[in-house]
This record gives sequence, structure tokens and C-alpha cells, in this order.
Amino acid sequence: MDSAFEDLDAAGFLEIWQHFDADDNGYIEGKELDDFFRHMMKRLRPQDKVTEEDVQNLKKRFMSAYDVTADGKLQIQELAHMILPEDENFLLVFRRENPLDNTVEFMTIWRKYDVDCSGYISAQELKAFLKDLFELHHKEVTPDKLEDYTDAMMKIFDKNKDGRLDLNDLARILALEENFLLQFRMDACSKEERKRDFEKIFNHYDVSKTGALEGPEVDGFVKDMMGLVRPNITGPELDKLRAVLLRHCDVNKDGKIQRNELALCLGVKLKH
Repeated sequence: MDSAFEDLDAAGFLEIWQHFDADDNGYIEGKELDDFFRHMMKRLRPQDKVTEEDVQNLKKRFMSAYDVTADGKLQIQELAHMILPEDENFLLVFRRENPLDNTVEFMTIWRKYDVDCSGYISAQELKAFLKDLFELHHKEVTPDKLEDYTDAMMKIFDKNKDGRLDLNDLARILALEENFLLQFRMDACSKEERKRDFEKIFNHYDVSKTGALEGPEVDGFVKDMMGLVRPNITGPELDKLRAVLLRHCDVNKDGKIQRNELALCLGVKLKH
């Protein structure tokens, strides 16, 4: 943590984040980043005149140390690591050496904590999620602190202020990587290209390696497929689309999508 932000608590951090994430997209980037480091420079050297060169040097130094994902922008966890003291840094429990890169893992977490299957995570469900996460990281937290952290997370990530988190809110909390399917050309011309892409796609979502997509594996595939058309689908929408996919592709009605069933669904011939 930098000395410019001594005694900062979670509430103060929240104010800083919301001020500099001006476009509310979950990152501080571009001009926002310059504004943040200009602000930081003034806190570090209140008596001095700050030049643009000073700002850019500070930005370069800090980004090389704290931009874990090396994408040239700051995620909320990265900024928290930079400026929050250890005992207030509840956001550090989300910081990963390897960001969450598979939607299947994300959907497994979603299904576990959406206890009432409403398609949303309530404040109570979020609290249970945070409690488990702290235990996983062997961090002790009092009930009052847990309440404070739950409230802070809701304020940061509940974008439409309806008192619950949707799929996209949780994806931002867990820093879910870019949609896996974006790397493929869905209009690949040759049959060989289509077959090769299909194998990569199926293997990515078949996390359990059973030769069939089931449970969160189907959820992950549906979320990413729909994300190609409309990135911000809600939990209830995902449930409807999942039912449609199963009705269309699950030929043997076992509640799973076998490799050959998905191939048939996508118009890919697995055998010559």
C-alpha cells in the first residue's frame, strides 16, 4: 500500500473507485488512469508542482507492479492491492494469479450460491459466498466486518441498484476472462476447420472429460454462445436458453448434451 493512502478504509476506497471509474465499466483505463495517477501524485507531493512527466512516470512504475493482468487498465482488485491496508483489503480475496478463464467454473460458483434459483444473488447469498471465500483463504472476519464487506460489494457491483447481483455483476467480481468463443470464426468455410474448432470448443466446456456437457458445463456453453450476440444476459434468461438448447440438442433426453448431439446441433460432421 502506498503512504498516500494511509488510514483508507473500505468505504473510502469505494468512493475513490466510483470517482475514477467514470464510465462505470469496471475498469480504470485511458484518461481515467491518468486522472487517478495525477490525483495520487498530488497526495504524495502536495507542496510540489506536478508535471505530466511525473504523472506518466508514476503510472508506469505502479502499472508494472500492480497491473497483474497486464492489460493496461486497473481492475478493482488490482487497485485495492495498491492502496488498501491489509486489514481492510477484503477485495484481495478475489485476486488470482490465474484469472477465472472458464465460464464453467464461473457457473459452478453461480449455481452454488444462487440458493433459491432466482437467477440472482441476494445480499444474504453474497454474504454466504464471502464467508466461504474468507475461510478458503484462512482469513478470520467478524460478523460485523462481514456485513460491512457485503454492503460494500453490493454498492460497488450492483449496477442497477436493485439489491441483488446478476450474472454480469458476479462475472466482474470474479474477473471472468473474455468469452472463449470470441476466438473462433463461426462461419469457418472448410469442413476440417469447423471440425477442428468444434473439438476445441467441446473439450473446453467438457471440464469433467466425460464426453458429455452437463450441469454448469451446459450453462457455461450457453452463456458464452449467447454472449456472442448479447453480452449481458441475466440469470433467468440463461435458464430459458438452457432449456431451449436441451430441448433442441438432447436427443436421448438424458439431461446432458453428448459430443455427437452438440455436433449435430451445430451442423458439424464428426465422421467423413
